[in-house]
Amino acid sequence: MITVRKSAERAHYNYGWLDTRHTFSFNEYYDPSYVGFRSLRVLNEDRIQGGTGFEEHSHQDMEIITYVIEGALKHQDSTGFSTVIRAGELQRMSAGRGITHSEYNESKTEPAHFLQIWIIPDRQGLEPSYAQHASLSKIKHGRWELCAAPGGSKYENALVIHQNVSLWYARLKAREHLMYRICPKRCVWIQVVRGGVGFNKLFLEAGDGAAIYAENRLDIQSGREDSELLLFDLA
Repeated sequence: MITVRKSAERAHYNYGWLDTRHTFSFNEYYDPSYVGFRSLRVLNEDRIQGGTGFEEHSHQDMEIITYVIEGALKHQDSTGFSTVIRAGELQRMSAGRGITHSEYNESKTEPAHFLQIWIIPDRQGLEPSYAQHASLSKIKHGRWELCAAPGGSKYENALVIHQNVSLWYARLKAREHLMYRICPKRCVWIQVVRGGVGFNKLFLEAGDGAAIYAENRLDIQSGREDSELLLFDLA
């Protein structure tokens, strides 16, 4: 069974400095049909203007993944850590027992475009921590790259995430095929970042997502242009 969440159906707020779209309930937006998917709690697509950003704010007991699509974000947090997340890079921040951080557009003039992803951890009170994945723009077309996985994963390049979730990334050339096999009792969420992909008699465009239950494989084909997608494999 597949349930599609079209881009235009997401909640949309434009505050001038921030243009944001929420796949799931977030802040003032509440939809009882979309309060998350398994442990995937938040999936926001944000665009912020140059010279602006999110001032210091706090999080607790949440795995927060930031994927920068265009531009760059400057990250600073209460542990004293500071870095820049550039286009094609992933950051994982475990808020654990509590962390304060800020995120600003690194550019004073150009906008930044990114995804903010929250995953409910498998336990509370973790030590706050941070990790970053090298640029996904270097990944070859037509293959899956494991970006984040539970601790103990055999994939050394994957970020450790404190939940039974695997996050995969793929880039496809136009009309290119890719298959994903789903293990029994697992569910999948697909989010199209660029372009468009078809699978199981459906076609998703940039910004579209889909919840996938009780399927054993996905035969994915990119559309008429190069495409980019994220796949969450969830318990």
